[in-house]
Amino acid sequence: MPTGRPSDYTPDLAERICSAIMTSTKGLRTICEENEGFPHVDTIIRWIHRRPEFYESYARAREIQQELRADEILEISDDGKNDTYLDENGKLCTNHDVINRSRLRVESRKWLMSKLAAKKFGDTQLLKHAGSDGGPMTVNLVLTPQALIPPPIEAKLITADESEDTE
Repeated sequence: MPTGRPSDYTPDLAERICSAIMTSTKGLRTICEENEGFPHVDTIIRWIHRRPEFYESYARAREIQQELRADEILEISDDGKNDTYLDENGKLCTNHDVINRSRLRVESRKWLMSKLAAKKFGDTQLLKHAGSDGGPMTVNLVLTPQALIPPPIEAKLITADESEDTE
């Protein structure tokens, strides 16, 4: 009886892996470790590179996973139940450690989403220029003879007396 993780690709196993990715905000390595019968993460990476049908399913699963991360960011941001506590004198205090950890959790997810789904969650915007009819823009350049002549170079003549010889 073989031991270890499976390495043979099957459509059923591929579907289970993609389903696990879609329903979790955890990384691929953790998902593989937590699910019995899943191959090692290196095997899945090989499948991504060698099997176009798996790559397409995997990419869609990752897109859906980013939506879950967006929901998770809202949940973390809205959860303030541990932001304050009562000290030994009954005074209400702010728990800065919890607030900072929540901030880190949100920022980590935002950063990851901006890299893994840059088109949707990235910080930059793609600007497309189009002509008045929606087609490509045309630019007309008019070159005059003056535009082709480079500007004059300024030069200063230095005499032997003016040079700074260090010898």
